[in-house]
Amino acid sequence: MSVVGFDFGTTNSLVSFIKGGRPINFLDDEGMPTPSVVCYEGGRVIAGREAKKRLSESGLGIKGNIVRSPKILLGRETVFIEGVEHSPVDIVADVVKFVCQQASSGRRGRDLGEVERAVVTIPVNMEGHRRAALRDAFRLAGVSIVQFIHEPHAALYGFLRSEGDYEATLRRYDRKLILVFDWGGGTVDLTLCRLIDGMLVQVANDGTSEVGGDVFDEAIKNEVVRRVYESRGFDETVQTHPDAVTRLLHRCEGGKIDLSSRPSISLYVPNFFRGVENEELDYTLSREELEKVTKSLLDKGIGRITSLLEAAGVSTAQISLCLATGGMSNMPAIKSRLHELFGPQRVHLSERSGTLIAEGAAWIAHDGARLRLAKHVELLLARNSAMQLIKCGTEMPQEGEVRRDQFHLYCADPRDGHAKIQLQSPARPGSDILSNDRRSPLATMVVQVDRAARPFTERLELDVEIDDNLVLRAQARSLVKKHMDEARVHNLEFGLALPSAPGACADDDSEEIEEQPIRHKKGSVLLRSNVADQVDDRLVPGELLYTYNPTYFDRRNDPPQMQLSECTYYRPCDGCGRDSNDPLCHCDPTGRSKTNHGPSAKRGKGYEAANRAV
Repeated sequence: MSVVGFDFGTTNSLVSFIKGGRPINFLDDEGMPTPSVVCYEGGRVIAGREAKKRLSESGLGIKGNIVRSPKILLGRETVFIEGVEHSPVDIVADVVKFVCQQASSGRRGRDLGEVERAVVTIPVNMEGHRRAALRDAFRLAGVSIVQFIHEPHAALYGFLRSEGDYEATLRRYDRKLILVFDWGGGTVDLTLCRLIDGMLVQVANDGTSEVGGDVFDEAIKNEVVRRVYESRGFDETVQTHPDAVTRLLHRCEGGKIDLSSRPSISLYVPNFFRGVENEELDYTLSREELEKVTKSLLDKGIGRITSLLEAAGVSTAQISLCLATGGMSNMPAIKSRLHELFGPQRVHLSERSGTLIAEGAAWIAHDGARLRLAKHVELLLARNSAMQLIKCGTEMPQEGEVRRDQFHLYCADPRDGHAKIQLQSPARPGSDILSNDRRSPLATMVVQVDRAARPFTERLELDVEIDDNLVLRAQARSLVKKHMDEARVHNLEFGLALPSAPGACADDDSEEIEEQPIRHKKGSVLLRSNVADQVDDRLVPGELLYTYNPTYFDRRNDPPQMQLSECTYYRPCDGCGRDSNDPLCHCDPTGRSKTNHGPSAKRGKGYEAANRAV
């Protein structure tokens, strides 16, 4: 059975399949992707276009029995529909079943057969437990998920694979930065990619569900109701019919789409108000009004682009292509803002924006392309060195697979009773990463250790695994205190090798991102890692090392200057007991008072012992 691409979207879903070197999209009877809507009417399950049409019909008693955008429910334990308890996994499974049945039973579905395996797209900010729930829903619908893929990553793969002169397109964008801006009904997803000799590598990702198309619909509906109430002089005592607001929301969604090509539209909902002379709602909404109503949402969505590029240390001038996908990208105000940022020549709004994500997933399934880790996963060691835990270019697990590793560590500074373990990732992809390259923290774990133990006495174990949901799970344990902490990371970056591209390499890093200095927000506190993968006194803070091994600081041993500085600064004066920077300390190296000594010098016998190397 062939593997299909499945874009299970917040508002619409689509199955795509590659046949004869081109994508075939299994659209519904109206030539559109299937609405992600399901209606429960008695014992019947109604999904897709028919369920969505019921949102616009009145007098059918549909209040509470229609679920719109069921993907947003994933992660909850249960929801109630007309007082009946339902599992979000079951609701999503009903939509998936319907989409698959539509694809298999249609005229084009004869060659497809039953949909049993799929590459499924997900938003970049979808948490691990929601990915697991989505996998359960597909499994319940009889479909196994071979591999997850980020929606904008899939869109770019599909865009490149569908270009007429494929090889010329790869040469055109080779080593160039490409931004994918996917604004759909549920989320805004961004992926900054670099094409390196046929490897499509993610540099940075960002996503939010705060400004999806559904949020726009809600904002338009609320403003229309407010203006109608105001124009007709209604107060809060005027009520609406039970299903009226739902029907208006459906009209607002369609009106928003229509305003992409028309200057104004009419929003009409009969039987909207109760107990008034004219019960209908009738309002004319112009494109200009729409843009004013949604300006704050537009600003927030476009602002994600600026934030992503700043975090990656990239300017808009470095972006060779901005690929805009998703239904919201057709909104004139959004296209205008993208043109302001990148210029019309570098912005490409795909004519297949509604199907490109599913097509990309289908191409990935057709090519057998496996996700590979784009950047190292590292452990921050004492003295700010880094240890590779998972190397970039590592193939990611597919369905049923898990990649596991265990690492044995030591606590180099147990004095506060805690071992601080931080996972990090370089800012740029590739294997040739320098020690001073910028890093981004992924997760931090803190486990209890014996504060009375000497350095390197307390052993630690670190388990790191990546599962088929592309979630990294780390678990740290202290073997003496028997304490454990764990962390999960779901925002890793990946790479995909495009076919028929000479020189494609999983960890090719011949093109580097411009190095940027490490930036920290004002007032931020930096974590000082105190774990090590080997016993090495050079990793121990100087003031701690001196308490049990003062001979280490003999100049014949050539102790590092950093440890000398720590020893002389953090240890109290042996002569008077004051801090090293206390201006009242006037002790000289022999313990006698001498007022011309600087306040930062270490006094007494401790000073003499610690500075034999000077």
